[in-house]
Amino acid sequence: MSTKVTRKEALGSIQANVQDKNMIKHMLATEAIMRAMAKKLGENEDEWGLTGLLHDIDIELVEGDPKSHSKLGADIARELGASEKMAHAILCHNEAHGISRETKLDKALFCAGPLGEFITACALVRPNKLNGLSTKSVMKHLHEKKFAVGINREQLAQCRELGMELEEFASLGIESMKTIASALGL
Repeated sequence: MSTKVTRKEALGSIQANVQDKNMIKHMLATEAIMRAMAKKLGENEDEWGLTGLLHDIDIELVEGDPKSHSKLGADIARELGASEKMAHAILCHNEAHGISRETKLDKALFCAGPLGEFITACALVRPNKLNGLSTKSVMKHLHEKKFAVGINREQLAQCRELGMELEEFASLGIESMKTIASALGL
């Protein structure tokens, strides 16, 4: 089954289901990172990007309940025309369900979301936001345990399962997010 959902449809559904502007920015950042990862790994950029864009579409509908989050999101994605592969990645990005990450897409989404959050945190403490944010700076913050404590560093390190070192992954994330800096407010 192939992807039938368009980016326009995905954004329309997000706007109907997500009111929190920061959550929407998170989803846009994840989309950008996923597209860049797909390009690097020779995967389908639209499929990967849309998976990143839609991955948290249900967060407000389930009121942040980790036992429900991503189950409804996977269903919404399917209703929009997402492939079963995309829906599975959305479902298993939430560890609360205990569903194993099997495909490259599953593994990429699992580490891309927190990377976007971490890079955003790094950009927000800089006067020029993303402009001039270096990989070296992001890596330095990764080793500071008191910086962005809610972001699981081990989850970020899962990029190694895709053949990428953390430094390379951070660089890819920074560069991809710079391409949409204005949409992110960064």
